[in-house]
Amino acid sequence: MCATAATLGFLDLAASSQCSALPSRGISRLQACRLSRLRSSSASLAAAFSSLQSWRLRGRARVMAVVAVAEVSVEDEEEAEEPVASTPAVKPKKGKAALPNKSDRRRSKRFLELQKLRVKRQEYDPQTALRLMKETASSKFVETAEVHCRLNIDPKYNDQQLRATVTLPKGTGKEVRIAVLTQGEKQGEAKTAGADVVGGEELIEQIAGGFMEFDKLLATPDMMPKVAKLGRLLGPRGLMPNPKAGTVTTDLPTAIGEFKGGKVEYKVDKTGIVHIPFGKTNFEDEDLLLNLLAVINSVETNKPKGAKGVYWKSIYICSTMGPSIRVNVSQVRDFKVPVLKSP
Repeated sequence: MCATAATLGFLDLAASSQCSALPSRGISRLQACRLSRLRSSSASLAAAFSSLQSWRLRGRARVMAVVAVAEVSVEDEEEAEEPVASTPAVKPKKGKAALPNKSDRRRSKRFLELQKLRVKRQEYDPQTALRLMKETASSKFVETAEVHCRLNIDPKYNDQQLRATVTLPKGTGKEVRIAVLTQGEKQGEAKTAGADVVGGEELIEQIAGGFMEFDKLLATPDMMPKVAKLGRLLGPRGLMPNPKAGTVTTDLPTAIGEFKGGKVEYKVDKTGIVHIPFGKTNFEDEDLLLNLLAVINSVETNKPKGAKGVYWKSIYICSTMGPSIRVNVSQVRDFKVPVLKSP
C-alpha cells in the first residue's frame, strides 16, 4: 500500500512539473496532450486507490461485525444447549448401610445390640469389665473368656520376644487331650499320669499321616530329633514341643498334671499382642478374676529384657462371640484380692 501511494505521488509530481514547463521548453502540442493524459490517469489511479482502501476498511468492518454476531449467536446456542445442573436426589441409607463405622456394617444384629451394653473405648475396673463380659455372652454355647494385651514390644528383635506359660488357679474349663511322645518306661508313666495318647515312632508316623486328635503334644528330649520332621505340620498349629513352653520335659507326670489342671501357653504375635484364654463365661466372677490376675502377673513377670518405655499399652477382655471391653491397666495390675476371713 505504501509503495503504490509513493508511485502515484511520483507520477503526479512528474506530470505537474512537466506541464508547468511547457511554455519555457517549447514542447509540441502532442507532448502536452500526453502529459495531461498522464496527469489525469494518475489522478484517476489515486482516486481508485482511495476508493479501494475505503472499500477494504468497510469490508473489514463488515467482516468483523459478522464475526462478532456469529460469536454471540454461538455463545447463545451453547448456553441454550447446556443442561441445567440439577442436584440428584440422594436416597437415604437404611439398615446397616446407615451406620457411621464401616466395621459395624459387617456385624450381626445380635452383636450390634450387645455393643450398646458398654461404652466403646471406656476403661472399666476389672470387676465391672468381667460383669459386662458375662452379660455380652449370649450365644447358644458356653463361650471362652479371652484377654488381649497390647504390649510395647517388637517381636522381630530377639530381646523383645515373649513366650511363656501360666497356670490358671481355677482351670480353663476345657478338657485338654494330651499326647506324649516317649519310649521305654516313660510310656507307662505317661499313661498312669492321665495322658490320652502315648507312643513313640509309630505315633510320629500317625501324626505325619494326619492324626491330630489331641490339644497338647509332650515329648521327652530323646525323641526331639525324630520329632523335627513334623515341624512344618505342627508349627503352624502351635503344637510343636518346645522347652520354653514346658512341653519338652523328663518329668512327664508333673507336666501332664499341670496341663490337665489349667496350664496355658501363650506367645506374642507379630503386632505385639498376647491372646490368652482364661476360663469360661459360666465361671463365677471371683474365679474369672483370679485367672485374669494370674495372666497379668505372668505377662508382667516374663517381661522381655529389650522392652523399653511403657510396657503395657492396653488390655481388653471379651467372650468368644462378644464385643471387647477395655480394662484399666493400672487398676488391674494393682488389684488386690480381698482375703475372706473365716467365721
